[in-house]
Amino acid sequence: MYLSRHEAAEGPRWALDGRYLQQGFSLERLLAVKAEDVRDFLEGQSLEEGAEDPLLPPVESEHEVWASGVTYLQSRDAREMESADADAYERVYVADRPELFFKAQGWRVVGHGDGVRVREDSHWNVPEPELVVVVNSRMEVIGYTAGNDVSSRDIEGENPLYLPQAKVYDGSCSVGPGIVLCGPDSMRGLCISMEIRRSGEIVFEGEVDTSQMKRSPGELAEYLGKELAFPVGAFLMTGTGIVPEDEFTLEAGDVVGISVGDLFLENEVAR
Repeated sequence: MYLSRHEAAEGPRWALDGRYLQQGFSLERLLAVKAEDVRDFLEGQSLEEGAEDPLLPPVESEHEVWASGVTYLQSRDAREMESADADAYERVYVADRPELFFKAQGWRVVGHGDGVRVREDSHWNVPEPELVVVVNSRMEVIGYTAGNDVSSRDIEGENPLYLPQAKVYDGSCSVGPGIVLCGPDSMRGLCISMEIRRSGEIVFEGEVDTSQMKRSPGELAEYLGKELAFPVGAFLMTGTGIVPEDEFTLEAGDVVGISVGDLFLENEVAR
């Protein structure tokens, strides 16, 4: 089952497998349902005409997007190389407790076809293609989408305490195009790939498999829910295993295409 959100004439509307759900349906309602009951809940909804209006990010304004760091060996190596405190990344990679941080409020998230940004005060910026899990109010994983965790490597590398500035700013979080509804077992072995084009030419491409993640989506969601409630559910980026070469940085006009399974998320870069 596949959920998408659209800019209809009467305002944002959700669709299920390409057909509009009744007006007033919200993701918040769905994420109040137990994971085992999601399919029955949606099969009980009435559907309308086909959803052909432009896509919106598949999040609502009250939802939070969080992120995980150093969940792939490639990410650990890249963070160690760029950082003045390299040992911190080795320690978190082998620790029981993962790195988790806030990324964006729902109203700040951009979607497929929208623009992402790089910071004016940074000279080394990269996209980070990620599996993004959707969790309900019980912290159960009920689906996934694709995400781009745009990051300033030079700012984070200067001092780990600058992580929020390297990660959290306008246009730094893209999610979409929709949500594949499934359990965490279906997220094993998903292919994640990224292609960056500049003036129509490919300047970077790479891929990774979610089986290379050190931590499972369920484990990350469990840690996120420790001592922290999400009554309307949440989105959790699970880290990147694709890191461009050290000399690469995003430029205005670059087009970043990210695939997670059958999902494809594309954004143009602005400064």
